Amino acid sequence: MTSEELLQKVRKIEIKTRGLSRNIFAGEYHSQFKGRGMAFSEVREYQPGDDVRSIDWNVTARLNKPYIKVFEEERELTVMLLVDVSGSRNFGTLSQFKRDMMAEVAATLAFSTIQNNDKVGVLFFSDKIEKFIPAKKGKSHVLHIIRELLSFEPESQGTNVAQALEYFTNAQKRRCAAFLISDLLLQPQHIQALEKPLLVAGNRHDVNVIQIYDRRDTCLPDLGLVQFKDAETGQATWIDTSVTSVRAAYEQNWRNNQEQLKTLFTKTGTNTVSVRTDEDYVKALMKLFKQ
Repeated sequence: MTSEELLQKVRKIEIKTRGLSRNIFAGEYHSQFKGRGMAFSEVREYQPGDDVRSIDWNVTARLNKPYIKVFEEERELTVMLLVDVSGSRNFGTLSQFKRDMMAEVAATLAFSTIQNNDKVGVLFFSDKIEKFIPAKKGKSHVLHIIRELLSFEPESQGTNVAQALEYFTNAQKRRCAAFLISDLLLQPQHIQALEKPLLVAGNRHDVNVIQIYDRRDTCLPDLGLVQFKDAETGQATWIDTSVTSVRAAYEQNWRNNQEQLKTLFTKTGTNTVSVRTDEDYVKALMKLFKQ
């Protein structure tokens, strides 16, 4: 992609996603994520009717009068986008590639963030941490993020979501709203490995998962003998898609994957939504916000 093509694409995605975030998501974003935390403000003398659980016993003992801690809502929020840049995102059979929808969803969330005067950062991951952009405010920062979303090429093609969550938890000390954006095409053992990192991250942050997938991730068409190549390992193999049992096994593998993910997210209390590349991601994000 040339510099001119990239700028045109950035401008196009800016116009589309900024309008969505302003007109649709700003209210939902504000009500769901703003003011989640409470920050210590001051101490004052206890007054009848105050919650005794707020008494500052150290100050009370020192001054011989009851004092309480006063808290105020933390209005400034940090949003972190954890974006899967593994090889499987470079796949799409209908309206667009998965990587394109991932970029649009991330851009919409980023614009919603800065319109509420909050900070947004990004973590790109494959089976390693590819790039970390610390959270900042401002339109120029968001445009930089969008350019990276569109043009970033990872060093590796594999996927390690657990490692990404662990890195995020260690790097982000202050509580934030995190959005993990991935197709979640994982082996059963890798899904199992997500439980502990999700629980730890969920205890510190507001973690939300957005799964973006293609229709052909779920089922195979009858095309006869076709060569398939694994986008993450590079391994190629011939498959006879005209065989009914082969197509059935492929579909069953997808259903098993989804059931295992559903169990995981229920167990860890993680908000999640799935959206297909030919579907409207606006409805999916609204559903996620309302969870």
